[in-house]
Amino acid sequence: MEDEELRKIREKKLEEMQHRIEQAHQPPPPVQKKAGVIVLDERSFERALRENPRLVIDLWAEWCGPCKMLSPTIASLAGEFTGKITFAKVNTDQNPGIAMRFGISAIPTLLLFSGGRLIDTVVGAYPRDPLRARLVKSFGIAA
Repeated sequence: MEDEELRKIREKKLEEMQHRIEQAHQPPPPVQKKAGVIVLDERSFERALRENPRLVIDLWAEWCGPCKMLSPTIASLAGEFTGKITFAKVNTDQNPGIAMRFGISAIPTLLLFSGGRLIDTVVGAYPRDPLRARLVKSFGIAA
């Protein structure tokens, strides 16, 4: 009986390992869009940097009150700058590697990328107009 239990455990572990290997070799999932804002994870992050000449990434978490306050501002700016700036969100609880890579110690934090290169960092829940002015200045686009 003990041998049968061991065999079943081995089979289950083997299936789990095989599933993980298959997952690792699959291409990243398509980027999800949420009200004009794309949702990124650790697998889609690099592709987003390559494919979007001007990219604003909102690092946030579900439990973060200021992050929730900033979310409508991000959605509004995404609508205003459609075709000029791409806006994205990264949940830091689900994607800690991205936060660690950029030394993020407070959220919300916005990372501004131009041509895949980090050009500015905005920490905190800025009001809409000052944030808009900062984006226009950082990206050098017409107001």
